[in-house]
Amino acid sequence: MNTRDLRLLLALCLGSALAITAVTWGPAATVSQATPTTTTTTPFSTPNTDSCPQKTKPPNPIDESEVPEPGQPTPTPLAVPIPPVGGSRLGECGVVIPRGAPPVPQDISATAWQVSDLDTGEVLAAKDPHGRYRPASTIKVLLATVALRSLDLNKPVAGTQEDANADGTRVGIGPGGRYTNRQLMQALIMASGNDAAHAIAAQLGGDAAAVQKMNELAKSLYALDTRTASPSGLDGPGMSTSAYDLSVLFREAMTIPVFAELIHTEQVDFPGYPKDPQNPDDKDHPGFPIANDNHLLYDYDGALGGKTGYTDDARQTFVAAAQRDGRRLVVTLLKADVLPLRPSEQAARLLDYGFALPKSATVGKLPETKSASTKGTAGLASPPPKDTDHAEPADEPDNHAGNRTLLLVGGVVLVLALLFGARRVNRHR
Repeated sequence: MNTRDLRLLLALCLGSALAITAVTWGPAATVSQATPTTTTTTPFSTPNTDSCPQKTKPPNPIDESEVPEPGQPTPTPLAVPIPPVGGSRLGECGVVIPRGAPPVPQDISATAWQVSDLDTGEVLAAKDPHGRYRPASTIKVLLATVALRSLDLNKPVAGTQEDANADGTRVGIGPGGRYTNRQLMQALIMASGNDAAHAIAAQLGGDAAAVQKMNELAKSLYALDTRTASPSGLDGPGMSTSAYDLSVLFREAMTIPVFAELIHTEQVDFPGYPKDPQNPDDKDHPGFPIANDNHLLYDYDGALGGKTGYTDDARQTFVAAAQRDGRRLVVTLLKADVLPLRPSEQAARLLDYGFALPKSATVGKLPETKSASTKGTAGLASPPPKDTDHAEPADEPDNHAGNRTLLLVGGVVLVLALLFGARRVNRHR
């Protein structure tokens, strides 16, 4: 083989390698979608609630998180209002949709859910709307409403060891750290920090006082299926809410402009805290960015924001809102699982369903409260425009796809050009 033939062979190999790289390079999910698989998934069926299994209380707990402290009584179930709050149809326990409406989306694992109009309060569709379930961290919406109406957002607060020791999800508050209440609210709403919930509750008089204020507010809003046992949403004795109530609580929170802003915020910088003077090996803990843990905010066109939740007993819980063609809807999910879709994807399907219904479609109504019915800037706030300064991780696969296309085209063109050149060389031999 002469030198010319060797160069030609090497070039052909290079072009082929580029084409192969274009096909194989990229996120693993992209490859797996094109690769047949023989694995099977757990069979899925939407939970049936037609017999009203949670009419008076949530499902039995799977752990001891709801065992009362020694000497404390076991809370009795909340009374069931008659007639149902919001209208007679909302007393039904199965799927509740307007007459003549199309079937609801498939692949919804949430045991209870509801889609409502954020502005008018009309309930568009629901499943077991007044069934009682555990809220998990979605109850932080109620804590945020109490706190935003009580605390000075610019007030500096010192982090404590008790904050840092909070059970469950923590944002990273440390003893000696200095935080404004606005930053604590960011940590509470965006990152679901139980340490932030503890720091906020401490300013409201402690956990017991904060819980009492939360329950009083829920009752005043006619959220009569709701009783919280912890500021953070950790399960506790008597904890309860419903898909209907969660819609009510979120709508009330959305009358506060700061809340609407925070649930729509994608990323902020959070302060660090100093080293422990009692620990010679410790070092200063620098600040860090925190991101919103609500995937719907990044993935759904028109998303306004929302709140996620999870405990072993509550399972996946979710509340979020979106806007389309001047219409704003809120969706709530309780006792969901990540099968067959993530809760945010289930919420997206239900929102699509709601937006497709005519504005006249209704099965009930959220209570009219003083805050929600107020006109002007005080009523039903809208978040600021979405911040486009931060690139979304979800955009990364699209960039990979563009690069793969360039490599594939370039490799194919190079191979064809070299094959044509080889043919001409052979002709001149």
